[in-house]
Amino acid sequence: MGKETYQEMSSSTEETLIVVKPDGVRRGLVGEILGRFETKGFVVKRLQMLTMSKPQAEEFYSVHKEKPFFKELVAFITSGPVVGAVLSGKDAVATVRRMVGATKSWEAAAGTIRGDFGLGLTDNTIHASDSAESFTKEQAAFFSKTKG
Repeated sequence: MGKETYQEMSSSTEETLIVVKPDGVRRGLVGEILGRFETKGFVVKRLQMLTMSKPQAEEFYSVHKEKPFFKELVAFITSGPVVGAVLSGKDAVATVRRMVGATKSWEAAAGTIRGDFGLGLTDNTIHASDSAESFTKEQAAFFSKTKG
């Protein structure tokens, strides 16, 4: 049997979005992070580097609009280039979230992306959609042509 991806082994594939945040891009971690997902068997379906505009970031993080940390999230995600990728594979949302680790990088297990690379709460290297519904909304906001 050859090297099969999750997608080839199962018809129950789904897509999810990851975004390597400005701290991860600045530190040169994009290739390492994407490589972890490819090694796991995920297929990169879409890939884009951009600097998010403020309106784009506000839409992306709209679920947190009423929370006290909303402005900080928007300011951080717009502070430099980010890399977004749509990943496809078996149980993509749940598996990617496990690989990413806890939001607070100091609580994330060693071996997870945030556990290995995260430096704090906002500067935790990566965002990952937490549900199929979030993926649909977030990828539309991320890949939109909205300009600030």
